[in-house]
Amino acid sequence: MSDQGIRLLAAAIAIGVGAIGPALGIGMLVSKAMEALGRNPEAEPAIRLNMILGMGFTEAIAIYALVVALIIKFV
Repeated sequence: MSDQGIRLLAAAIAIGVGAIGPALGIGMLVSKAMEALGRNPEAEPAIRLNMILGMGFTEAIAIYALVVALIIKFV
């Protein structure tokens, strides 16, 4: 396997593994937010705000994984 092939494989593994955590985190976050809305519908604005903030922070981790994968591929 060539150096380029190893780098492509490493980049694929980095983004693949780096996307698992945020995917699970966002899934759990939305699940719990829907559960909270079912229990307390009048708290919807606060729940929605916190859910969107949490999703943004969780998605940032996936972006870090993408940056690492791009660095592996092109450097």
